[in-house]
Amino acid sequence: MRRFLPWIIGAIVIFGIYSWVKGINNTAVTLNQDIEESWGNVQTSYQRRNDLIGNLVNTVKGAADFEKSTLTAVIEARAKATQTIIDPTNITPEKLAEFNKAQSGVSSSLSRLLVAVEQYPDLKANQNFLKLQDELASTENQILTARTRFNEAVKPYNTHIGTFPNSLFAGMFGFQKKAYFEAVAGAEKPVEVKF
Repeated sequence: MRRFLPWIIGAIVIFGIYSWVKGINNTAVTLNQDIEESWGNVQTSYQRRNDLIGNLVNTVKGAADFEKSTLTAVIEARAKATQTIIDPTNITPEKLAEFNKAQSGVSSSLSRLLVAVEQYPDLKANQNFLKLQDELASTENQILTARTRFNEAVKPYNTHIGTFPNSLFAGMFGFQKKAYFEAVAGAEKPVEVKF
């Protein structure tokens, strides 16, 4: 029995190390999946906004002889925002900043559109327009919530792969830190609307 003792101890140690490394990898995979799910929710919220913008623009066009430059800005910003795509497995700060910049263009154009609409009493009374305006406000809140939840999913993942000794194995398994959503430069200032 004594001659098998080193083999038993060795097997226990190897199994312990295997379980520990497997736990590091599996936890990182699970946390990464949470990030990808959260990113999908962010994209869904932005897609909802983009779908509503088309309806809003058509309603505004049909209800008012509206300033074309404002409508054009909204349409162009929406087109640019839908062209910016990020792979959720490779969310870098640079790609996230590019995505954020495109989406802030939509937000800025929408703000100018909604403020400028105040000049048109017929449009303000249009029930379809009012419903769309409420839907857009709700969607903006959903976007905020989805972005917050995305950041909340990124934090435990980055913490897990960044702490020692997990950081030693994270690189070997191909796990890299993910970027957080941050406000775009100038977001703290209100949108300026000129007539």
